[in-house]
Amino acid sequence: MANTLWAKKSITKLQHDASAEGNQLTRSLTSTSLVALGIGAIIGAGLFSLTGIAAANHAGPAVTFSFALAAFGCAFAGLCYAEFASMIPIAGSAYTYSYATMGEFVAWIIGWDLVLEYALGAATVAVSWSGYLMELLYKFDIYLPAELACSPFESLKLSDGTVLDGGIVNLPAVLIVCLISLLLIRGTEKSAKMNNILVVVKLIVVVMFIALGWGFIDPANHTPFIPENTGIRGQFGWSGIATGAAVVFFAFIGFDAVSTAAQEAKNPQKGMPIGILGSLVICTILYVLFSYVMTGLVPYTEFAGDSKPAATAFAVTGYDFLQTALIVAVLAGYTSVMLVMLLGQSRVFYTMSKDGLLPKIFGDIHTKYRTPFKTNIFFMIFVSVFAGFVPISDLGHMVSIGTLFAFALVCAGVWLMRVKQPNLPRAFKTPLVPFVPIMGIGVCVFLMTTLPIEAWERLAIWLAIGLGIYWFYGRKNTKIND
Repeated sequence: MANTLWAKKSITKLQHDASAEGNQLTRSLTSTSLVALGIGAIIGAGLFSLTGIAAANHAGPAVTFSFALAAFGCAFAGLCYAEFASMIPIAGSAYTYSYATMGEFVAWIIGWDLVLEYALGAATVAVSWSGYLMELLYKFDIYLPAELACSPFESLKLSDGTVLDGGIVNLPAVLIVCLISLLLIRGTEKSAKMNNILVVVKLIVVVMFIALGWGFIDPANHTPFIPENTGIRGQFGWSGIATGAAVVFFAFIGFDAVSTAAQEAKNPQKGMPIGILGSLVICTILYVLFSYVMTGLVPYTEFAGDSKPAATAFAVTGYDFLQTALIVAVLAGYTSVMLVMLLGQSRVFYTMSKDGLLPKIFGDIHTKYRTPFKTNIFFMIFVSVFAGFVPISDLGHMVSIGTLFAFALVCAGVWLMRVKQPNLPRAFKTPLVPFVPIMGIGVCVFLMTTLPIEAWERLAIWLAIGLGIYWFYGRKNTKIND
């Protein structure tokens, strides 16, 4: 058993699986599609929803610094992801990379952690999507019953002051997860085309928000730019900026979702680095500008408990006729985020199933659409439950800590591979190794320490469940020795 725990996948075998002979998935994604895929995942709840939470509860107007700090950590992790994705262009993301560098046991941990990152990430976005939809329906005098508008554990405040609480299930969040899952079953090429359209719409509204809102910035809202530390851990001051960075780190998980589609890229050696790093650079610039404008339009304190802060901020510009367009674009943007998250999650489970660590059912491919449709259906149900019943703040913290953990392991894997197998061909090489991996690990671990203790407890419980599944199923059915 000890040999199995630390057994590693052969790089040669992985490259065969990614070849035309071994690949069962359709290669249909260009470099442009991969950049759009990354932007589609990155620009979403982190910008349109979690920015307000981080500003109101942790960093104030200095949430722009939080985004910069989070991007700083992501840059190191992104460089490491790019090397792995170009060297091992196969579905599975950090799970596959860990399997090739640190062995099956660590691979299982990271694979199970990716469930936390992608599946609950999609649930988080679905909850915020529902909040913006309620605001849109309100503008047309349509009110969904409170019982179907939010979960039993949170309330929803509309711009007219109406508060919806006492809910039973967040029905819109459940429905959007189901619709996107059904779309993914029909294939990544169709999904990518839809995503490209949604990304264009989303970029237009982000640029519009920045351009039109800039002239309405009130300097008083940026004073003080870094509010005084209240003495509460992670609330304002420089410690608040760090905690804010950990909270909004959720917003940067899109670039690693690109790597999960490696087996469906037309030219993964070239496309993976372009997709990962290109989407990260574009979105970081937009994030910093967007958060600066948003906190300048209204006092950051007004974002407390607001699931739709972008709409709240834009309302002061006087462009009332654009309010509806803004909400529609945000909904479109959220849809593309969920599409990429659910795509990434299904590919991780597909790969784990092919390795024997999960039941064969998760690796079954649809005879017509060539997609892992049973995995899509499973996560349609799984994510819907969390989207329908769990508050967005709890989901966000769980996703952030899972993401940071995954990024740290990928950085460690690149460093380890450079030491143990320095001569392997790499289409893209991470610069300044080991400095870049060490910095990536350091920033990610530091941001993890700023998250609430509850996030650590949930991560521990989640990993304990995963280890139980591995112990009683995965280690007995692994194909590593085949």
